[in-house]
Formats: sequence, C-alpha cells, structure tokens
Amino acid sequence: MTRMRNRELDGTNIIADDLAMTNGCIQFLIEETISLTGKEFFHALVKNISALLGVNYVFISKCANKESTRVRTLAFWERNKYADNIEFDLDGTPCKEVISGKFCCYDDNIIDLYPSDEGLVNYDARSYMGVPIYNSKNLVIGHLAILHSEPYNNFSQHYSLLRMFAMRAGTEIERMEYEDQLKQNSVELQRAFTEIEKLQKILEKENLYLKEEIKYVHNFEEIIGQSDALKEVLKQSDMVATTNSTVLIRGETGTGKELVARAIHNHSQRSERALVKVNCAAIPSGLIESELFGHEKGAFTGALSKKTGKFELADGGTIFLDELGDLPLDAQAKLLRVLQEKELERVGGTGTRIVDVRVIAATNRDLETAVEEGKFRADLYYRLNVYPILIPSLRDRKEDIALLAMFFMHKYANNFGKNIKSIRTKDLELLKNYSWPGNIRELNNVIERAVIITTGNDLKLDNNIVELLSKKPPKEDLTLSLEDVEREHMKKILARTKWQIHGDKGAAKLLGINPSTLRSRMAKLGLKKVTEYIG
Repeated sequence: MTRMRNRELDGTNIIADDLAMTNGCIQFLIEETISLTGKEFFHALVKNISALLGVNYVFISKCANKESTRVRTLAFWERNKYADNIEFDLDGTPCKEVISGKFCCYDDNIIDLYPSDEGLVNYDARSYMGVPIYNSKNLVIGHLAILHSEPYNNFSQHYSLLRMFAMRAGTEIERMEYEDQLKQNSVELQRAFTEIEKLQKILEKENLYLKEEIKYVHNFEEIIGQSDALKEVLKQSDMVATTNSTVLIRGETGTGKELVARAIHNHSQRSERALVKVNCAAIPSGLIESELFGHEKGAFTGALSKKTGKFELADGGTIFLDELGDLPLDAQAKLLRVLQEKELERVGGTGTRIVDVRVIAATNRDLETAVEEGKFRADLYYRLNVYPILIPSLRDRKEDIALLAMFFMHKYANNFGKNIKSIRTKDLELLKNYSWPGNIRELNNVIERAVIITTGNDLKLDNNIVELLSKKPPKEDLTLSLEDVEREHMKKILARTKWQIHGDKGAAKLLGINPSTLRSRMAKLGLKKVTEYIG
C-alpha cells in the first residue's frame, strides 16, 4: 500500500525520534557548505544531500514568474553527476503543492499519482519529497526536492534536515537577488553617469563655443520688414525649417543671410542644440580644416593640444558655413565627405568620427561661375544646393527701409540712453531713395552713427551721409542714339557685375535677358571687357 503525506509538518516528533542522525547530517553539510555561496553552494548542497540520503535525484529551484506557476532549477544532481538546469510548469506535478507552501512526501508510486508529469516518467521516479523555500518576508520563492527510483520509507525522518537547508537556500537565493539587483543598479548608475558625462562634455563644448560667439555683435536681432520679397524668403524658410535638408542661402553682402540661417535653426527640431557659425572667409586657408574638423595634438607645428572641430561641436545641431565660396578646394573635398558619409577625421588623426549635423551654407559669390572656372567643386555645389534661398538686396525691398531705420534708431537709442523718437520725413525719403550697395549692414551703420551725434528727439543724419544720400545720378544726354544708350547701360551693368554674365548676380540676370542673348548684343555693340572702366 502506498504511503503518502501531503501536509505541513512541524518536525517536532521527527527531531525527537532521530536527533542524533539529524544533527550529524547537519554538521556534515554545514562543514561542506559553510564557506560557499551562489552556484557553488547549491551544487554542494544537492550533491551532499544525495550522498547522505542515498537518493538518485536532488534539485533546488526558484520561482520563474510572478504567478509562481513555473520554476527554474538552480542546481540539479542526477545519480552521480550534475545535470543541466531546467525550467518547467508546475501544473500536474507534485512540486505545485510544495510551491503552494506544503511539505509533500510520497513514499512510492508517485507516477500513478501524477501521470502527466513527464519528468517523473523520464527519471523513472517512484518516491518524492519536497520542502518549500521561503524568503525573509515568509513568501515561497522556490523548493528543495528529492526523487528516487525506488520506494523510500524514511523521507519523513529527514524533514527537519531538509527544512533546515531549505531555510539556508532561501537566504542564499535572496542574497543573490539583492546582489543581482545591486549589480543592475550599478550598471544603470554607471550608464547614467556615462550619459551625464557625455552630456556634460557636449554642454561644455557648446558653452565654450557660445562664450566665443557672444563676443561678436550681430547686425540685428529680428527680421524686420513687410515687403513681398521678404515675405517670400520667410515662407521658404518656414517650409524648410522642420526638415533636415541642406540649405544654401545666397545674397549680396549685408542682406542678412546669417539672420535667416538662425531663423531656420530656431524653428527646426534641432533648436535645443547649438547653431555653430563658421566664417570661411575669415580663417586662413592652412587652418580651415583644423577649424572645421579639429586636430590631434602634434598634428602640425603649433598644435600643442587636441582641438574639437566645429562639426563635432555642432553634432546633433546645425552648422552655418558663412562665405562658403571662399572655402579652399581641399577643404571642399572633406566637406563633401562629411555631407555624404556623415563622418570626419581630425587633422593628424587615424579614426573616423560619426556626426549628425545639419548644414546651412551662405555665400555672396556666383557659385555656378566658380564651378565653371574650377574654383568650386561641382559635386559639392549640387550637394549644398538642395534648397536654395535668395535674399533680396535692400534696393529691391525699399518699402522695408523705413521700418528698418526706425528699428535701428530705437535699438541704438536704448543702448546709448538717448530719447530719440522719430526720423524726419525728408531724411526718410533720402534713405528710401539711396541704392544701399552695402545693404542692411550699411543702413545699420548709418543709423548708429546718426544716433551717436543726435542730441534732440529727432534723429540727425551725419552731414557727409546726407551729402552721399542726396547725390543724384547724372542727367541723361538726349542727343545719344538708342544704340548708344543701350551700350552705356550695358557697360554700367557689366561693370557692376565685374563682367560676370551668368548666375544670379550676373549681368544677364540684372538685364532680364538670356546670357546667350547678352553675348550676342555685346558683340553687336562692340562691347569687350574693359578693366579700366569704372562706370
């Protein structure tokens, strides 16, 4: 007849019946495992329990999910060797009762009681005993189980022994969980420190750049104007701002190309990062690569320390390449690589660095002509000219001159602590009718000079400026033929463009005709490049 027990025991009578044997086993196992932890402890425990009790299988498990419906073994002794750890569902197994908190003991015919337990069948088990493992919160977190291929009538006598080491196993499991959590916290903390250090370095680079950048005085702080030409520029800027497309801003000197670049950056998804400015015309050709891409210590004479280039400073943000047309050809090749591959090499370095930078470039040069003359790479031009924006000259947006003049007047009056309220109507007319070859920058300088010398409430223009603004073009000679007038007009336009025919700043564009038509008219009128002509 099968002997079965499936209930919690307090072990009192058992300990009294076989105290000497139990104490001896405990002493032996303590000596074998006292200095061990983790995997070594569990391995030693299952092996020695198997040897002491003379049973085939001993394993220690840990609950594998929150619902405690699965367990995973931490150590498994199979006859005379360690078996691979396994994970299994508890349904249909005697282990389910143990994990519920009960001491289970089956002396024989265990397979008949749990026919769906494939493990019992595979191990040809006949007897079973299991003891729950608790943590410090008195929650079951696993179990210690014994299987034997023969009937085992003395399982219950070893209950106190197994319960003792189940308690020790619970302490070790909990210690390992705390250790794992501590390691995980340490990893996460280290990851957080690494990220903080990375962000700190980025912040330091950006702060260093901003400290340098703040030394410069920008021409103005807002885009001022209501002209249709300016509205078109703002519309184009808004359309491209939210993308990552490369932008090429073109326009005469002093038209506010940098301001438009800043507006595009400030309305982009990169606005939280720096807009790094590089004036390509202001950097000596021998240092431009170092400025853009950085250099390693000792890369060249004078490179006493490592330097981070502007592209690395702008990583995650935007770089504004002003006066791009002045970039040397060798630097153009490296810039093209950055745009195509998004990677760079520091001067004197061997490794590549990946950068995520949006490029906004600006120039007052005719890049098409520069390409034709071999002064600018065609492939770089096409790569940059993804989204071109042409900034109109001030003479092409005369309706904005009064607004700009008033803006500059109030700006400098506040800066200098003056109470200037208005600009006289006749002076506004002079400002409107001037051609402004220096564009907004020239207007800014004129108004700043006027504010300096003004003592009353009305802005007073400098006399020399008034004289300049009051100059009128010479009267036309009515005796000239139509062909003479056309010839003289073409001369003036060609002189203004330095005899450049093609491009946005070319004479053909200003005259509103096709370049081939202009060349044909020049040949008919006998116009050839005359460098001494000053028009």
